[in-house]
Amino acid sequence: MKKHIQKWMFSILFLIGMPNLIFAQNNSISGYIINKTNGKAVSGISVVLSNQKGTLSDITGYYKISNVESGKYEITYSSISFLKQTKTITVNSNSNKLKDIVMAENTLNLPEIIISENAINGISIINQVDLSLRPTNSAQDLLRLVPGLFIAQHAGGGKAEQIFLRGFDIDHGTDFAVSVDGMPVNMVSHAHGQGYADMHFVIPETVQSLQVDKGPHEASNGDFSTSGAGNFSTLNFLDKNVIKLEYGRFNTSRGLIMVDLLRNTKLFGKRRESAIIASEYIYTDSYFDASQKFKRLNVFGKYFVDLDSLNSLSINLSTFSSNWDASGQIPERAIDRGLIDRFGSIDNTEGGKTSRTNGNIILTSRLKNNTKIQNQFFYSKYDFELYSNFTFFLENQTDGDQIEQIDDRSIYGYRFSLNNDFNLGKRKVKQTFGAGFRYDDISLSLNRAIKRNFIDNIVKGDIKQLNAYAYLDENIEITNKFFVKPGVRFDYFNFKFDDQLPSDSTGGEADKSRVSPKLQFQYLLNDNVELFAKASIGFHSNDARGVVVGSTEETLPRAIGYEIGSLFKPTNSTVLQIALWGLDLESELVYVGDAGIVEASGATRRLGVDFALRQQIVPNLFADLDLNYNYGRLLNVPQTENNIPLAPRFTSVAGLSYKKDLGFNGGIRYRAIGDRPANENNTVTALGYFVVDGLVNYTQKRYEIGLTAENIFNVDWNEAQFDTESRLQNETDPVSELHFTPGTPFFIKGRISIFF
Repeated sequence: MKKHIQKWMFSILFLIGMPNLIFAQNNSISGYIINKTNGKAVSGISVVLSNQKGTLSDITGYYKISNVESGKYEITYSSISFLKQTKTITVNSNSNKLKDIVMAENTLNLPEIIISENAINGISIINQVDLSLRPTNSAQDLLRLVPGLFIAQHAGGGKAEQIFLRGFDIDHGTDFAVSVDGMPVNMVSHAHGQGYADMHFVIPETVQSLQVDKGPHEASNGDFSTSGAGNFSTLNFLDKNVIKLEYGRFNTSRGLIMVDLLRNTKLFGKRRESAIIASEYIYTDSYFDASQKFKRLNVFGKYFVDLDSLNSLSINLSTFSSNWDASGQIPERAIDRGLIDRFGSIDNTEGGKTSRTNGNIILTSRLKNNTKIQNQFFYSKYDFELYSNFTFFLENQTDGDQIEQIDDRSIYGYRFSLNNDFNLGKRKVKQTFGAGFRYDDISLSLNRAIKRNFIDNIVKGDIKQLNAYAYLDENIEITNKFFVKPGVRFDYFNFKFDDQLPSDSTGGEADKSRVSPKLQFQYLLNDNVELFAKASIGFHSNDARGVVVGSTEETLPRAIGYEIGSLFKPTNSTVLQIALWGLDLESELVYVGDAGIVEASGATRRLGVDFALRQQIVPNLFADLDLNYNYGRLLNVPQTENNIPLAPRFTSVAGLSYKKDLGFNGGIRYRAIGDRPANENNTVTALGYFVVDGLVNYTQKRYEIGLTAENIFNVDWNEAQFDTESRLQNETDPVSELHFTPGTPFFIKGRISIFF
């Protein structure tokens, strides 16, 4: 195996180097883009040369367009948040370095959008608009920025949300990969569920951008990225310091402070530099009959500096801790019999505590030939303890079925990437090579408990899990309008499970590898219409206990994704995206938390349509609409038993936003999800909902006052829902029916922010 890996890695490195030896560089233009307001570099600016060749400015504000023939051109700089600029330039030598482009900030402006080759993943433009329009007052709101993604919380607000996307009940992250500044959020072989993705260590105000990839089509995304991936990036610079105070119903309070310690000074002279410190504290009793006593403290620090004109360094440290009580899921029959109301509980001793501390160092270097290299090292220390009771008195009719799940781990990781632009004859190629590893050192257990008192172990053991990977991704210009993006990814996994319960004798070791090819096509009809097609293979990993104890056949089940669609502007101020997609998954993985095992439920097929609209009605009024229809079925089973439990069929989000830099601004929006089967034979239905939220702000240069309202019409809705077999105390026989966690009733929260 090791020899095969070495040969494969050598072949990739050889392919990376050869183009620069064979093909000489032709004329090029390059420069930097600066923010007029604060003098800092601006990333993500679209740079288009005579409506033909384009690129984006990177994190340092640098851009370069290669393979430009001599002559006179118009070059356009545009972004939805900056005023467009167009300049005339003359190219007459091999290297043309332009003066710095100083761009003035502008209120969100959709006519500034130009559809170019940079939009090959299409949805990136939609995300830029959403970051400006959609409020993010909590870590949960960050996930909702992904178009079509819905979440559900069912443990008092302290544990990771249940995720729904593209016909998947993703549980807590099994089929959607999440990262922050390149550091993975998903937890492999987690005590509560494979791919567990807890975003609560992120302070929402520190997030600057989000890159969303739908489906398994990007070679840079590996484990868990079957339905897609969301890559969040935090701020390098802070426009203004802020103190924010919030208070709302149910004794809910939040405080935030965020400052740049180097705002008025520099440690390295005139180099770009910042040292951001942010802290957040949250408390709420929540809306349940039993107080949830939820507490969370977050601290975030980031130091960024340009070491010289070619190298930049980012050091990120963060930590959070949280503890809470929970009312858990409740059965419909308990409400019907008058035993409890919607906000009551069968076992009010559920809850838990968790913490995560992260260190993340990124060194970005750019060579003089425009090759960009990034080296990243990260470390996380994670602790988790959760008390749950899904079945009440099914097994233990006297003391109840409460379980305790414990996860104590360290995560070590390294990521390397090399971005290189070169010419293949007269056509340009953008090439990315990446490699790295992730190593998890885990101690976990599943225990029986009574009212949070330990009784005995069900599962206890240590896991060592390694994922080493490499990938190659290319964007090849076939013509000025047609681009092909092939890619390939290699992943190697090693699983070790040391069982700490000698009577089980189920420990051991296993390894597995996976090659995942990718292929995307993009055709630009004009500045306003892009067509795309994609076909790729991805995967998600199984829990190490399932791999070692069970069969390795289901270790890395493949996901085959295919998609066609278009991103276009039917009017100057309207952006539309439509995608028809499908995904065949070799095996669904279902984690059985109260047994500590992962079950494979067989192959599935999902088909769907994604529709997204973003429109600027008048200069300060915007509308957005997402419609998603998904059709999924289990394969190779009788038609009467082929429903995928809890898989969403129809989801929609829409809103109106009035946005101004100063004065009144705000918006109103809804989120809706349709009814869906809660089990394979559709005998139990998970109920849909339609919830309306709103907010209003009054903003001035030195302060902002705001009001947020959730569930304005105070509708009864179910957040998390499951078909569960349970027994209530004194019941003779167990009952299988809908169990749910009630969604938030009408909730209002006020806030005040001071800028300095």
